[in-house]
Amino acid sequence: MFFRGKNQLSAEDKYFTASQWQLMWRKLKKNKMAIVASCILALFYIVAIFCEFFATQSVTTYNISNAFHPPQKIHFFDEGGFNLRPFVYGISVEIDQQTLFRTYVEDKTKKYPIYFFIQGEEYDLWNIITSNVHLFGVRDGKIHLFGTDKMGRDVFSRDIYASRISLSIGLVGVFTSFVLGCILGGISGYSSGVVDTIIQRVIEFLISIPTIPLWMALSAALPANWPPIRVYFGITIILSIFGWCGIARVVRGKLLEMREEDFVLAAKIAGCREGSIIVRHLLPNFISYLIVSLTLSIPSMILGETALSFLGIGIRPPAVSWGAMMQDAQNVSTILLHPWLLLPGLSVVIVVLAFNFLGDGLRDAADPYK
Repeated sequence: MFFRGKNQLSAEDKYFTASQWQLMWRKLKKNKMAIVASCILALFYIVAIFCEFFATQSVTTYNISNAFHPPQKIHFFDEGGFNLRPFVYGISVEIDQQTLFRTYVEDKTKKYPIYFFIQGEEYDLWNIITSNVHLFGVRDGKIHLFGTDKMGRDVFSRDIYASRISLSIGLVGVFTSFVLGCILGGISGYSSGVVDTIIQRVIEFLISIPTIPLWMALSAALPANWPPIRVYFGITIILSIFGWCGIARVVRGKLLEMREEDFVLAAKIAGCREGSIIVRHLLPNFISYLIVSLTLSIPSMILGETALSFLGIGIRPPAVSWGAMMQDAQNVSTILLHPWLLLPGLSVVIVVLAFNFLGDGLRDAADPYK
């Protein structure tokens, strides 16, 4: 009998002999929106990890005399024509003597070329590497691509620094929810009986409580003298209180469906403990569905932190998040006069949409035979 090697398998044979992860990847990479979304998210997380390098200024650098500076435009053309190196014009201030309202106007007599890998303010990357090299900047003057806030702080740099907290709080919160959901959902689905009833009643009780008011109450209860890192983990735990309920229900439903399978009976006969059967045999069989659920849960965590910080009961100074930055745009007059203060909200929208598109792609790919 002639046996074909692995490289000699037909396309149909490769399809039916592929692992679950291979089938998911084959279908996922055909979803262009999911691939684009994953690239966008990868870019955001790279910027968040190395935010000190990508920012042009420190998050605490301020200049009151430069308050509410509008975003500067990047130019390639001047009076002499096209310039290969981009540049920004200097800004001059005009003050209305009657209203004392300041107007910023481009001063075309001052031109500042933009350089890459330029030396600027010194920073400690993750408190490990000390450097003063930034991705881009100008040698003279200042560059404010997103303008400045009421204290003259660079919105672009603060937006990049804020991405580290806002994006990481989603991952940490979802990881906490994942662990709790798998443990409690696994116990509920595999044990059934009284234990199952108690866990399900607790889930129903938590789901019935309005989310935002409870988040606000718990956040307001955090001591005012806590340092930023402790507040960060406190907010993460608060956001995780409800996150595990949905994952626990998914795990419970799958375990109720699979606990009577032959391989579970074989594991029991082999002497495996119940915890080992759940972790080593049952959970891996639907881990793809859990990954999809996690991907769709991260946006809700990010939005929850943004809402709490926007209301002033989330991340506290000197730490900065997207929600904390949007506090400056709480009234209509500020939005009308300084609309660039809403740019952190655009970052939230892009990240949430990217996670949703990626989650939809993973959900479709989780059923590769569909």
